Amino acid sequence: MNRVVFDASAVLALLNRETGWQTAEAALGDGCISCVNVCEVLARLIERGVPEKTAWEILQALELESVPFDDAHAREAARLRPGTRKQGLSLGDRACLALARTLKRPALTADRAWSSLDAGVDVRLLR
Repeated sequence: MNRVVFDASAVLALLNRETGWQTAEAALGDGCISCVNVCEVLARLIERGVPEKTAWEILQALELESVPFDDAHAREAARLRPGTRKQGLSLGDRACLALARTLKRPALTADRAWSSLDAGVDVRLLR
């Protein structure tokens, strides 16, 4: 699989062993993730009662390259807003797509709403 950009939903599907988790696992060695999506995953784990330190260790064990959300990504995510608003995409979703567009890499997600996007990104669904 080409180097992919992980959406938070793909990481959570992997951690929870949800449908399609094997696809996410196969992409781990060559994947990266926006810091915005790192925040989303950590928040979800903490929300579910995982201690913060443990949540961080779980995420670090995946060995995904964490990419800072910089000005270029912010501008790209803002440009995506009009074309993704109808599908209800969040800032985190757009941060993932912006990173994928910037790096010219596919985005890996479990979010089916992305299947109808025309965002200039190769979207790969887990399920």
